[in-house]
Amino acid sequence: MSFDLLANQGIPGQYLEKTEAELIAIIEGVKHRMGSRLFLPAHHYQKDEVVQFADATGDSLQLAQIAKQMTEAEYTVFCGVHFMAETADMLTDAEHTVVLPDMRAGCSMADMANGYQTERAYAYLVNRLGDSILPLTYVNSTAEIKAFVGRHGGATVTSSNAVKMVEWALAERDILFFLPDQHLGRNTAHALGIPLEQMAVWDPINDQLVFDGEDSDIRVILWKGHCSVHEKFTVGQIEQFRLTDPARQILVHPECSFEVVEAADLNGSTAYIINQVKQAAAGTKWAVGTEMNLVNRLAKDFPEQDIVSLNPFMCPCLTMNRIDLPHLAWSLEQVECGTPVNIISVDAETTEYAVLALERMLDRS
Repeated sequence: MSFDLLANQGIPGQYLEKTEAELIAIIEGVKHRMGSRLFLPAHHYQKDEVVQFADATGDSLQLAQIAKQMTEAEYTVFCGVHFMAETADMLTDAEHTVVLPDMRAGCSMADMANGYQTERAYAYLVNRLGDSILPLTYVNSTAEIKAFVGRHGGATVTSSNAVKMVEWALAERDILFFLPDQHLGRNTAHALGIPLEQMAVWDPINDQLVFDGEDSDIRVILWKGHCSVHEKFTVGQIEQFRLTDPARQILVHPECSFEVVEAADLNGSTAYIINQVKQAAAGTKWAVGTEMNLVNRLAKDFPEQDIVSLNPFMCPCLTMNRIDLPHLAWSLEQVECGTPVNIISVDAETTEYAVLALERMLDRS
């Protein structure tokens, strides 16, 4: 097993020089000695080398909620990305320390919206369109964006409850402002009957509202953000499978583009994708449009089915894959020594409003 020697940011070189067996022994030893004082969640998109040690696997919010329930745990070492660890920190009590094994494990989508940009955009939109605008943010966003939404009466959404939350928002106000993933927002609003002609796009780079019609026609404003993994799936890939293997069902995540979701047989959250495969009859053939680590794990866990990636050249999520055995072993040993590194700590004011946005969602879904 080899590790990228340029990939260490603060990690002592000795961990990069250890064998896989040595690293596994370190991780297993710390977990055994710390017992219930340690909680180690891993997101579905993590590599198998990390998932094998997980106390729980799931999506970001689910894992943060489980961390909250781990009342005996003093530490959560979150195998995911930065915004996920932030949510875990906000939902757990002050005595609970959340650690991210590698601080470079971020999310390109979450990084496409920051507090300054959103406040500036919201002020412009209210001035231009009136104050009947309600912001929603995908949970795949920073604590700062969740807090922005919470301050302005909005809520968070997950890919599982997006339909219910968008429906609520459109009943509350005239216009929905959806951050930071334009594709999930567009696909969800369209599923609820909002035509594309009533959806505008906010371009945060150019501070510009992109819309061809009259302002009075706007029902949804989509932040110009996206998932760099799910944008790599195309209609052309679907058409190729339709031509060469028409019996294969196309199953994609709603972070894919509108055109891909429309062309697919089924679309839904990560949990939905897993459940569709789990419940399908033996011999079912799937081309799945989501992160490659998960697709490969599904193929391994359900060998009675024929599961491939919709994009055969797809790479795993690069930022999610920052978490590896050396970083995990290092962070765990530091936790056990009482000198944790890469602590994720969200300030009290941000936490207050971000949790408010999360609670509004949980109350309605």
